[in-house]
Amino acid sequence: MDMQLKGKRALVTGSSSGLGEAIAKMLAAEGAAVIIHGRNSGRASEVVAAIVQAGGKAEMAIGDLATDAGADAVATAALQSGPIDILVNNAGVTSHKSWGEASTADWLDIYNSNVVSYVRMIQRIVPQMKELGWGRVVHIGGGLAIQPIREQPHYNATLAARHNLSVSLARQLKETGITSNIVAPGAIINPMVEEWLVNAAPKFGWGTDLEEIKYKAVQELIPNDTGRFGEPAEIAAAVTYLCSRYADYISGATLRVDGGTIRSL
Repeated sequence: MDMQLKGKRALVTGSSSGLGEAIAKMLAAEGAAVIIHGRNSGRASEVVAAIVQAGGKAEMAIGDLATDAGADAVATAALQSGPIDILVNNAGVTSHKSWGEASTADWLDIYNSNVVSYVRMIQRIVPQMKELGWGRVVHIGGGLAIQPIREQPHYNATLAARHNLSVSLARQLKETGITSNIVAPGAIINPMVEEWLVNAAPKFGWGTDLEEIKYKAVQELIPNDTGRFGEPAEIAAAVTYLCSRYADYISGATLRVDGGTIRSL
């Protein structure tokens, strides 16, 4: 299916690695020119090179979105070659501190990195979308925004804030041709997660075979209807759909890609 993204320009924050990289590569494969963002120019340039080698179009924008100056630098670089049609707010940090460990400073820091950074890019990119009369804003949220756990409360709260601001933005963008939506991933497998699983396996008695370890971890930690972890490409596909013309009638929505981890009617 042609997602009708040819000629569109997309800025994907936090796309020099991980989930953001997968999203950027899929958008590029669908014909969009993508701006790869990160704080490390070496890693970002590698992603740009990979996309170009595959026949896609990619540029680079480097900066720390946790600061106004960094966000200014990223927006300036991203808009240098033309307007931005698509903004995917993905950059952020995680923290596994508990209620007893997370200080008020930790709460402020993670809120700045995970929520205010989204706001910074909205303020710098969305106004020029209004001049285009069309645009897509996709925020990466998460199931912990809907069903938080007792651990990492400050991180859970930032995901909830992302969901809330995305809907508020959708209301503000009424009849502009711009949509604002959330993609909420479940537990996604990646090399770092695999390493953690292997290291944790002896403690939980999950065995030594990686596939067996992953299956048992799902059953005990994140039970879902598919019985497995998600793949980065599955999140990227959901984002790509919401960026397409086929999603013109979707705004203010949350698209959960979690294998049925979150139970809701």
